[in-house]
Amino acid sequence: MTTGSDNATPPSGSAVRLFMHAEATAAYLSSFIEAGNAAGLAAALGDVARTRGMAQVARNAGLSREALYRALRPDSYPRFDTIVRVCVALGVKLTAHPIDTVR
Repeated sequence: MTTGSDNATPPSGSAVRLFMHAEATAAYLSSFIEAGNAAGLAAALGDVARTRGMAQVARNAGLSREALYRALRPDSYPRFDTIVRVCVALGVKLTAHPIDTVR
């Protein structure tokens, strides 16, 4: 399984069960967003999509299975609209929050 700063590795059995839940998926993806790791986010989306079934996620996102695999490679930088479509297909959404700063 991919982590905020690691290279992609296949999801383990426990991750497969965990990624069937939107809350766990959202927490996993948020770790990449918070770390500013764009390539890692693409790979993490790929981890979750593989656990849910790439063909079904691709259909739900309006993409071909091949396009989804290309977009979610660990070294890819997919377009923002692709990320949003995949997130929606996975049952999660991206949100913006103010950054807490110390003055």
